Amino acid sequence: MKILMLTWEYPPRIVGGIARVVYDLSKRLIKDGHDVTVVTYKEGDMPDYENDKGVKVYRVPNFEINPNNFIDWIMQLNFNLVSKTTEIINKEGKFDVIHAHDWLVAYAAKTLKHSFDIPLVATIHATEAGRNGGIHDEVQRYINDTEWLLTYEANEVIVNSNFMKGDIQRLFGLPFEKINVIPNGLNMTAFSGLERDYNFRRQYAADNEKIILTMGRMVYEKGVQHLIAAMPKILDNYHDAKLVVVGKGGMIDDLKAQVHSLGIDQKVYFAGFLNSRKVPIYQCADVAVFPSTYEPFGIVALESMLAGVPTVVSDVGGLGEIVQHGVNGMKSYAGNPNSIADSILALLYNPELCANITKKAKQEVKDNYSWAKIAQDTHFAYQKAICQTVAQRQANQIAQEKSQKAKKARNVETEITNLLAFKKKHAYA
Repeated sequence: MKILMLTWEYPPRIVGGIARVVYDLSKRLIKDGHDVTVVTYKEGDMPDYENDKGVKVYRVPNFEINPNNFIDWIMQLNFNLVSKTTEIINKEGKFDVIHAHDWLVAYAAKTLKHSFDIPLVATIHATEAGRNGGIHDEVQRYINDTEWLLTYEANEVIVNSNFMKGDIQRLFGLPFEKINVIPNGLNMTAFSGLERDYNFRRQYAADNEKIILTMGRMVYEKGVQHLIAAMPKILDNYHDAKLVVVGKGGMIDDLKAQVHSLGIDQKVYFAGFLNSRKVPIYQCADVAVFPSTYEPFGIVALESMLAGVPTVVSDVGGLGEIVQHGVNGMKSYAGNPNSIADSILALLYNPELCANITKKAKQEVKDNYSWAKIAQDTHFAYQKAICQTVAQRQANQIAQEKSQKAKKARNVETEITNLLAFKKKHAYA
């Protein structure tokens, strides 16, 4: 199958979770014998084209004019995505299916679908309403409406959790059978053979300190502010603990100010964006915490579970579906620092509990979140979209043939009527 992936991020450009999903899914689809082309945004001095171990990656720059705002910037990017893809199709032929990732490529996906009659599958990774706890201004409303447009235009829609399925059904009124729940996956060998590197670990904490790790974009919905608020209670009960915060984002200065106001500067370390150094940081952690207030899925929680780190999540969205409290991880009430502290302390004081949940967590991840299984499920969604398009083409052809027959019959009827009228008129001449 010849597949086109449209995305605004692809490694080494990583803004959020989309880049990693597109990268890993594309790689697995290549292994399964498919032909995958990615068209994405070119940032900095990245190459215009590269063959990334079988995945053909085309990168397009944006217009060399300053947009008025982010929405205009995205629209300009969509024009260039359409232009580049059209060039590829004219040179190499049509794709069997388009896979669009989130609203950021919605207009390019819609245009290409209708211009070339190609089935469209859309993955909604998160919703604007979910990220912001509702729609509060015109920019958010525009993004929300664009998300609706993408799901409306798509033959099939993919989401990564049952929570997200319910969310977009509620927001966009999609038919139940149109939404496919396919989780994100992991490379099952990512942590194989790795051991704790104490020299690396000493960059972040002393040997006697237990590392509490959190990771992600530093934005409100990731809930890091609630974890920081939990630290005084944690430190009162377990002094030899250190919070390591990995990631970057718009809230970073506010979070540092919060730490300073609580007087715990020596017990919180902001490590910034680690990228390739992310894997060894998991091996250094004693507890991993993901306290999101909104989380469609939560790939970082799966990573920590696979790495063998006892994991605490909030009871929202996809995180709540992944973790069973006290079985393969711990749950806390979303936005509740006291509850977060209790779950962390339960793990810090109970090595046996840690051992039991990490064993079960690893098995859970291996059983349900391998890219081999996820790629198969995604391929099935592609096939459904293709079948729908073929069926629609056939229906259109039948309708056209019926219309032509009806028109021909009407023409014959008109001719007969005219002939009879002519005969009648001249019968008495």
